[in-house]
Amino acid sequence: MAATCLMLALLCAIAACGREDVRPTRQGRAVVPHRQWPVVTPENPAAANAVLMRALSLVGTPYRYGGNTPQSGFDCSGLVNYVYRDMLDLKLPRTSRELAQVQGPKIAPERLAAADLVFFGSGGGVSHVGIYVGEGRFVHAPSTGGTVRLDHLDGYYWRDHYSGARRVLQ
Repeated sequence: MAATCLMLALLCAIAACGREDVRPTRQGRAVVPHRQWPVVTPENPAAANAVLMRALSLVGTPYRYGGNTPQSGFDCSGLVNYVYRDMLDLKLPRTSRELAQVQGPKIAPERLAAADLVFFGSGGGVSHVGIYVGEGRFVHAPSTGGTVRLDHLDGYYWRDHYSGARRVLQ
């Protein structure tokens, strides 16, 4: 129960940070309204909460291709691997493509629960992965020169390149 309450408090805080009136719009691009994301309780709330807290604590860590520690920086799959190994001693495949093929159910967007893996790509391929935190938001390591950050699935780039999700916590 305490883990569920903590997770709901975290989701409320995340939602407050996502208000449209405090985020600048990209010039020349239409602002797409964010849809309402249902709250889906994870099958293992304690494990999901541990993953979320660790992933969120890494926001701001520099991006580094091939990186897999807070000291060296992270690429997208390095971040996912580090968080799951550090918090749950769960070893996952190293690349985003391999992660997309992990055993476990594929998840429809409206059924996403905290700690699910979300995938992005184009032309049917997967090239990026993040950790879903709730309220349509996910933590990921997006690009060279950037840092680990929190983004919205309905964001300009992400909504057009979303390719699915997997649940690794059972």
